[in-house]
Amino acid sequence: MTKTWPAVAGTPRPAPLSGRRPPRAGGARLAVCAALAALLAGCAMGPDYVRPTVNSGVQFKEAAGWKAAEPRDDVGRGPWWEVYGDPELSRLMAQVETANQTIAQAEAQYRQALATVQATRAGQFPTLNGSASATRSGTGTSSSTTTNSSGVVISQGGSQSIRNQYSMSATASWEADLWGRIRRSVEADTASAQASAANLANAHLSAQAELARNYFQLRIMDEQHRLLEATIKVYERSLRLNENRYAVGVSAKAEIAQARTQLESTRAQAVDLRWQRAQLEHAIAILAGQPPSEFSLAPTTFQATLPAVPVGLPSELLERRPDIAAAERQVQAANARIGVAKAAYFPSLTLSASLGYRSSQFSDWLTAPARFWSLGPSLAAPLFDAGLRRAQTRQAEATYDQQVAAYRQTVLSALGEVENYLSQLRVMEEEQVVQQRALDAARESLRLTTNQFESGLIDYLSVVTVQTSALSNERTALSLLGNRLTASVNLIAALGGGWHADALATARDGAKADTATQ
Repeated sequence: MTKTWPAVAGTPRPAPLSGRRPPRAGGARLAVCAALAALLAGCAMGPDYVRPTVNSGVQFKEAAGWKAAEPRDDVGRGPWWEVYGDPELSRLMAQVETANQTIAQAEAQYRQALATVQATRAGQFPTLNGSASATRSGTGTSSSTTTNSSGVVISQGGSQSIRNQYSMSATASWEADLWGRIRRSVEADTASAQASAANLANAHLSAQAELARNYFQLRIMDEQHRLLEATIKVYERSLRLNENRYAVGVSAKAEIAQARTQLESTRAQAVDLRWQRAQLEHAIAILAGQPPSEFSLAPTTFQATLPAVPVGLPSELLERRPDIAAAERQVQAANARIGVAKAAYFPSLTLSASLGYRSSQFSDWLTAPARFWSLGPSLAAPLFDAGLRRAQTRQAEATYDQQVAAYRQTVLSALGEVENYLSQLRVMEEEQVVQQRALDAARESLRLTTNQFESGLIDYLSVVTVQTSALSNERTALSLLGNRLTASVNLIAALGGGWHADALATARDGAKADTATQ
């Protein structure tokens, strides 16, 4: 490989020292050194990266009997929350994408990682520096005294040494990457940037899932509040009915007290929901990057749609979980840093050149006699470090083993999460079927008991018991629906949402694009 060293623009090529050409043997040696450096630059210390193996299983155990969605692309491409068919949720998701501060922080960290790649890659190229200076310096005043033969001073004098120095030069240097230290560093930083890109995707997914969970809980709470308000109206009519029956001597005063107790207790439950809803609303505001005081979400009719989520195979999870991708990229970064540590055992070769003008007279500054230049290689090798490099290599190898274990643990945790949410959704589906039967029975019992009370066949205490049971079953059914919605969000997030590992290519492409624009 031949390197051309740039000089200061507008200056002639420097003449050989002493008016003679440099010896040809020196040029030949320099060419041999450059060729040798280019040959050795193809070497890179340290092991080449191979993705660690991990046993992900053949299929999810809890997916037995799981009905796959048709078509199978309803989750895995684009905005995954659209499977719920809620326009308000989609509107809030758009605000999270643009204003969430946790996502903004992760995005800034990703840009930092790209800049680090660019800075490390710059070490593969020569550096050129220029300088110019004009200085004036002097030494202290010296004095002299002249005397005659009689010792009488006949004259005194002093002088001061002052000199000017004008200099302008350009220097170029290049470190030959003989053992791949710089290339391994670029590989490590590129993998770290890709891990940062995956962390950014994970921040998006986490914020989206948190918003969806809070939103569904808030809507279920609105439905419970609507149920309590309707129940309060029924209890108010029951209280008036008991008061009228007591006025005509049909019922006892204890029934009025029981009706009032039931009414006020239900009102208290409705009031208790307000602060819970307020907390969820404030959490949604923070996720959307807005002050809670300036954000509100009006109650509306909620039509919940439980999507059919395609589960796929466990091996696909490795490509669809951004946290798994981030852990795997950290393994590659640690592997590359082993090569960086091993390259420190070997000598480093630096080729440097300088050219410029230096003179004590301004008029002679940019003239041929004031020129100077230098050109030559520099070789530096470690002789004794008391085991420092060996310790650094062991540290890099231990870090790699740690990252491999962290990667495998992340995979196992992800597999466990999917299994948990599959089991939770399956059990909750069965539970909702049973709960719906209990709710239907409670409604029918309430209807029959109310008719008996209005016909005077039973007292009001029997009605209160049935009404309390019916209300409890209504609220349990809504809570179960909310839990199923939350579990479905958790499952989609555990499957990676709409993210895929192919997105990691943007880290490498982004770093190259940034370098090209400089």
